[in-house]
Amino acid sequence: MDPQPDPGPQKKDGGSQPSVRLNFVLSMAYQVLIVILPMITAPYLARVLGAAKNGIYSFTASYQTYFSMFAALGTVSYGSREIARNRKDRPLRSKLFWEIELMTVVTSTLSIIAFLLFIYTRDRYRIYYIPQIMAVLAVMFDISWFFTGIEEFRYTVTKNALFKLAGVILIFLFVHKPEDLMIYIIILSASTLLGNLSMWLYMPRFLDPVDFRTLRIRRHLKETMVYFIPSIATSVYTVLDKTLIGEITRNEAENGYYDSVVKLINIMKALTFTALNSVLGARISFLFAEKKYDEIRRRIETSINYILFMGLAICFGLSGVAPRFIPWFLGPGYERSITMLILMSPIVVIIGVSNCLGSQYYTPSGKRAQSARFIIMGSCVNLVLNLFLIPRYWGYGAIAASIIAELVITILYVAFSGESFHPIVLVRDGWKKLLAAVLMFGAVRLIDPFFHANFPALVCEVVLGAAVYTGALFILRDSFMTGFCMDLVRKTIFKKRLRS
Repeated sequence: MDPQPDPGPQKKDGGSQPSVRLNFVLSMAYQVLIVILPMITAPYLARVLGAAKNGIYSFTASYQTYFSMFAALGTVSYGSREIARNRKDRPLRSKLFWEIELMTVVTSTLSIIAFLLFIYTRDRYRIYYIPQIMAVLAVMFDISWFFTGIEEFRYTVTKNALFKLAGVILIFLFVHKPEDLMIYIIILSASTLLGNLSMWLYMPRFLDPVDFRTLRIRRHLKETMVYFIPSIATSVYTVLDKTLIGEITRNEAENGYYDSVVKLINIMKALTFTALNSVLGARISFLFAEKKYDEIRRRIETSINYILFMGLAICFGLSGVAPRFIPWFLGPGYERSITMLILMSPIVVIIGVSNCLGSQYYTPSGKRAQSARFIIMGSCVNLVLNLFLIPRYWGYGAIAASIIAELVITILYVAFSGESFHPIVLVRDGWKKLLAAVLMFGAVRLIDPFFHANFPALVCEVVLGAAVYTGALFILRDSFMTGFCMDLVRKTIFKKRLRS
């Protein structure tokens, strides 16, 4: 037999099919970390900085976000989609990476220059804008979209986890009083920048050398604008509300109350659907390329069922424990946040459904332009309502405007999702969960007067609420609950058979 020629050293590419299960576990672990860390830092910062200083940061960061969005120019969503579609072609994906990244360098440079000019024209809070230049610069080096596209979540999860942990440690070491707000902003901005820079250490194993003279950057501009326009529209109801509260009310504390509730809601959103959509979005882009439409439909329906299960529990659970939770979590002086949390809690479910359809259907299927139109419609509704409601109702008005706008977007997403998702799924999978959530809310409010205002009482309410919710779903034979129980039984039996 003739000897086989030596193929030479093989590049480690992670070219094998990435595991959705592993990626989901990694992403979910990171989302749990995202949940845990703010649960640790938010009560501390609420007490040491106070509502007014937290409000100043929320207000100034809202302006920084606009410049960061222009720097990114939609490349995060667009880049991950393009890399996902071409992940098997290493030379092509290497070329795509550099074309998209160099475009980001140009837009980030322009954004930094514009941000410097903006800071120069501002007298109010100018000193707090300066360190946030690092946050805009960080966009230039953010390549997490590449790892999302090739479904190598271990790199982004590891990097983000390490630098978030480092940031938390630095906050506890150096932020002790309201006057330390500047230190807090520096820690947040610097940790983001350093975290993004660290991700470049992994790139040589995933890229081939390219001839930079062959790169065509401008060809991506039109496509990224399709992603950028919705991001502008989205900012109207995720960032502009904080800007308007600050500019209209001139009350830093109101922004502090509002921002504290937004952070809590963001924690719940991360727990509900962020991990799921970040993992499955890239996988479904691949499935669309392979034309596996039945599997796409099945994955979307399963995701919606999970989001309804978690989202409705969180919505009614938060509303039930809010009067006891806010004073314990944020401390004295945040009583206004109780009503804000109750009013904002439905947004977890509403955004959960729209985010699922956006990341698992509209983006992977190439219908981002249609998605953009829906988001623009919602943002117009939100802007008009914000201008009308914030002067009268301050933070409460911003919450009402956000919920109505998100509801408009979700209705449009569901109505035009075609064969990939039928609206009847929401009713079929949702009514039992809604009934169970209402029963849970009633049980929690019923026992609340019998407890003292302390942490053990809060734990008792949460445990009771969870027991009522899951018990009601089990009695109603909810599809998600029965499916979960059946999977648990099958795995238990399988393990016993392996041992025997």
